Amino acid sequence: MTDTNDLTLRLPAHILESRPYQPGKPIDALAREIGVDPDAIVKLASNENPLGMSEAARAALAQAAHGAARYPDNDCHALVQALSRKLDVPANWLVLGNGSECVLGLAATAFLEPGRHALYAQYSFQAFINAVQRTGAQHKVVAAREHGCDLDAMLGAIDSDTSLVYIANPGNPTGSFVPGAALERFIARVPRDVPVLLDEAYYEYLPDADHYDSLAWVRRFPNLIVTRTFSKAYGLAGLRVGYGIAQAPLAALLNRIRPAFVVTEQAERAAVAALDDEAFLARSRMANERGLAQWYAGLDALGLPYLRSRGNFVLAQVGDAAAINTRLLRQGVIVRPVGVYGLPQWLRISVGTEEENVRCLAALKSAMEP
Repeated sequence: MTDTNDLTLRLPAHILESRPYQPGKPIDALAREIGVDPDAIVKLASNENPLGMSEAARAALAQAAHGAARYPDNDCHALVQALSRKLDVPANWLVLGNGSECVLGLAATAFLEPGRHALYAQYSFQAFINAVQRTGAQHKVVAAREHGCDLDAMLGAIDSDTSLVYIANPGNPTGSFVPGAALERFIARVPRDVPVLLDEAYYEYLPDADHYDSLAWVRRFPNLIVTRTFSKAYGLAGLRVGYGIAQAPLAALLNRIRPAFVVTEQAERAAVAALDDEAFLARSRMANERGLAQWYAGLDALGLPYLRSRGNFVLAQVGDAAAINTRLLRQGVIVRPVGVYGLPQWLRISVGTEEENVRCLAALKSAMEP
């Protein structure tokens, strides 16, 4: 990557201090580095759905390919209407984005500026941090409790300069979970002039016992934004489709500053089809439950500590995670070091297919040997 220090332009300090998002290593990049066929690589780094996308979504994507020469519908009418029906919310409560990260960024743009701050928990999603940094606002980070949100401490940290609160539930990279009743009480106590963004990227993976109705909260709290994505359980990570739900005035504000054409027609059509494929979603969730059980058993056998997860990944404590990651890469296995989150001893490992999980566990066992 080019060094920005070589620039002679006068840049704002908060831009110079920003750091790019660190995605999981691409399969093709590792294949070139170690000289193997890309099909020999196992990638469990980016929390992608190992089942891929549904056949319905794939068919819709192929059918929409002929429209790629034209600009998409800027209003995403088809997807907005489908989400409105599915979620039972008014169409003007929806904000579409190029992944839910787009909506996270819109919230930062709308509410933050130098002199204000955003509040979020330690070990929060890196996209929160980057969105705040781009605005020049300050970061107020509340210490985690058992790797998850300490809601009482977060509530106590809100002051007159707090202009945005970010919470992810389940959390990434830890997989932590805040029970719905506790989260509802927290949101109810946040001052109404402070927007709260609740990121639910992994909501579809929650067990039935953990489900809560955050959309009912949106109806009660005019300062609440809930974001979700088609990248995880729906298997459309490469198409980049996410959305936010908020009451009409707040949604209108975010839509006002949203860039044009953020969702392609192909992505929109695939998302509409995926939304209706309940059977595929059920299979994805069942496969994830089996995969997590497989990982817990495998890590127990290796004697490695881990955090039980409500997402489609597990956080495992391996010691020198950077060194272990390098050994895994040499074996053609890609996982995610999380030192950037302040967790240098941990690796985040996505749930893959049964075969991918077996191979990764075997590679991890080899990498841990002296």
